[in-house]
Amino acid sequence: MRTLRRLRGPLELHCVATGAGYERRANETYNWEGSKRGAFAVIQHTIAGRGELDFAGTRHALRAGDTMLLTFPHANRYWLEPGQSWEYFWIGIQGAEGLRVARAILHAIGPVLRPSSAQIDRLADACLALATRELPVGDASAAAYAATMALCDAAFGDALPANAEHPLPVRRAETYVEENLAANLSVDRLARAAKLSRAHFVRLFSRSVGVSPSAYVFGQRMELAERLLLATDATVEAIARSCGFADGNYFAKAFRRANGQAPSAFRSTRLGRPTR
Repeated sequence: MRTLRRLRGPLELHCVATGAGYERRANETYNWEGSKRGAFAVIQHTIAGRGELDFAGTRHALRAGDTMLLTFPHANRYWLEPGQSWEYFWIGIQGAEGLRVARAILHAIGPVLRPSSAQIDRLADACLALATRELPVGDASAAAYAATMALCDAAFGDALPANAEHPLPVRRAETYVEENLAANLSVDRLARAAKLSRAHFVRLFSRSVGVSPSAYVFGQRMELAERLLLATDATVEAIARSCGFADGNYFAKAFRRANGQAPSAFRSTRLGRPTR
């Protein structure tokens, strides 16, 4: 395994590796909680054995040939069951473009993919280069991007996701929203992230996405709230703060308007728990 230090300086690379490695875990404690990690993505390909993944309340078994893709922080957890073994290689990725592609894959396909043999070879080549060689910064970024594109090909082939055609300023704003849902996401702040004037940004975003920036932010916050309600035992107040709402009462009213149920009732109904 090798941990890579991110470049600091005037040039911001859009896809960089945070680390890479090969591991074999057997009959030991191995447990990663996604909501407690920083902003990055991981590509982890299973060679042999079996790992377990809980992604927003849905459980997946990870077997030989499966590639797991996750972004953080997020309501996910992956672990090794007692008595099991799990052999895999992995690549950690940061950067606005790397994370944008990862989120597009997750939104369209989900966290588990089955790449072809050629695509697995591309992932393995990138991992091997990053883990075993002292690469110049540009080569390390190229290897991270090559791995990301291998997974993009596995997910979409020749059919790219809808937002791939969004103008770059709109994609900048979408990425900023995804990475800062707990913050104050005013239209002015999104326009600055997009590097456009407020008026130009609102027109371009609304035309490209089909909803206003404010409506988009609200929709993303509701999606996150639903995932956290189903995948965690966090209180409504804590979820409200994680989703950018000032307090639990305001969040509960907004959630009821969007879903027709209070957050606690939504959680109980979806998880089959008796309501109080």
